Amino acid sequence: MAKKFKKITVVIPCNNEQAGIEKVIKDIPKKRLKKLGFKTEIIVIDNNSNDKTAKIAKKLGARIIFEPKQGKGNAIRTGFRNISKDTDFVVMLDGDNTYKPYEMLRLIEPLDSGFCDVIIGSRLEGKMNGHAMSFSHKFVNWAWTFFVRHFYGANVTDTCTGYFAWTAKAIKKLNGYIKSEGFAIETEMITKMAKMKYKIYSVPITYDPRNGKEHSKLHPVRDGLKISWMLIKNLSWKPGR
Repeated sequence: MAKKFKKITVVIPCNNEQAGIEKVIKDIPKKRLKKLGFKTEIIVIDNNSNDKTAKIAKKLGARIIFEPKQGKGNAIRTGFRNISKDTDFVVMLDGDNTYKPYEMLRLIEPLDSGFCDVIIGSRLEGKMNGHAMSFSHKFVNWAWTFFVRHFYGANVTDTCTGYFAWTAKAIKKLNGYIKSEGFAIETEMITKMAKMKYKIYSVPITYDPRNGKEHSKLHPVRDGLKISWMLIKNLSWKPGR
């Protein structure tokens, strides 16, 4: 009798990530996952890149989905809409090689065991290499995380992480509620999942500088204001709105 594999779909939103996408895809532990009873599919959302991101990813076996409207939120929603029906778990991480794909088993295990609905990879309680995050970014993230834990009751330790894992059932319901176009998307997902009473927990992860340098696409003022507003306005949000 053929072994029945559970399916993990890896979603990677990308905008001009040719410097990191090859390493990200190659480091996904497909062989190890297969030994543990999982099959994997990789979806790269090309968010209107003007470099070779899509070409590199396609050559490495990823399914390419094109999203012309730039913005991380737009890319993520498009990725979620293209998840196959036979998917059991969804993992999302960035394509800039700041996260460690081989650590995704740490995120999958609590879902597979039925412990929770969502796992968030936490940089703040994990290991940051070099100057992966400036002190100002850490401080603001700590403040936002305190706000989420105190006012939303969510057991999370990193409000702005880009490394998530969900059950497919959780994603199917969540995707109809997320609206952000840009970098406030992670905060929107966390706050709304908390309001939806999802069981959310964090695990420590490794975080590297972007492409070996201290650099982030997140704009500290513009995106910071959007994230802060998201935290406040979602206090009154309820599923179904």
